[in-house]
Amino acid sequence: MTRVLVTGGAGYVGSHTVRHLLGAGHDVVILDDLSTGHAESVPHGTPLLRVDLRDAQAVRAGLDGQRFDAVMHFAARSLVGESMQKPYEYLRDNFGGALNLIEWCSQHGVQRFVLSSTANLFGNAGQEPIAETDEIAPGSPYGESKFLIERALSWAERVHGLRYACLRYFNAAGALEDGSIGEHHDPETHLIPIVLQVALGQRERVSVFGDDYPTRDGTCIRDYIHVSDLAAAHLAAIERLEDRSVALNLGNGAGFSVLEVLETARKVTGHPIPHVLGERRPGDPATLVACSDQARKLLDWTPKYDLDAIISHAWAWHSKHPSGFR
Repeated sequence: MTRVLVTGGAGYVGSHTVRHLLGAGHDVVILDDLSTGHAESVPHGTPLLRVDLRDAQAVRAGLDGQRFDAVMHFAARSLVGESMQKPYEYLRDNFGGALNLIEWCSQHGVQRFVLSSTANLFGNAGQEPIAETDEIAPGSPYGESKFLIERALSWAERVHGLRYACLRYFNAAGALEDGSIGEHHDPETHLIPIVLQVALGQRERVSVFGDDYPTRDGTCIRDYIHVSDLAAAHLAAIERLEDRSVALNLGNGAGFSVLEVLETARKVTGHPIPHVLGERRPGDPATLVACSDQARKLLDWTPKYDLDAIISHAWAWHSKHPSGFR
């Protein structure tokens, strides 16, 4: 049994990963300041440390006397658009908080560190599918903050021997299969929950930003990966990567256009889900699809869920919890 600290464990991907860790018999402690996470997503009996990672003294006090074999770091400000408006806040908060955590790990004998990283490291990548060897050119201050954390981890390994896995995932989506926890952001910026809010009557329509991209139907194509598949990859990372550090892409390897997502959601929900065409958004690449061959090989990991399952599980969550965790 591994004792794992999960920062941001009350957030979207973090809370699903906590369920997978517990299901595999690991001992879990959650650290979250609940600024965007939800206490309601924390499983009964799982310790929750309410700590702000940006405060180094609070980190030391909150973790005083604790021992962990591994750390999974999800806690971050994660709105790409907002990071373009508040670049210094994102760089300072995400990198500074992670640095406090990495320093604590280096000083207290933590052996493994798994970072929730991002495909935004690749910016407007021109080559598809995107491989780990492609040029790093972050598309936003949010992406830049994650790259800085990756670089800090490389130094922590070189100086202190801290092994790490940077998991760069694409479009996280879906919910736990039983509908007990799922995606709840405020504001909501992700396509699939926005589409399902239209099906629930909480929005009038979906805005489709551009239909003149060089894709099969003119709308942007993205690689949607089920949140439980992401959680499974994080679990595999701490169980299989004890002797090496890696940076891996996580995606289905198949892209779906905005219109294809809409059509699948109409089929799953039985609702018409009207949409309106808008102008392109600056900086939106036509296609972002992952090459996850290295993750499949090194983690012995294969995504289980296709787009139908992703939307079906998300719909089970949203229809049972139309106001999210409120």
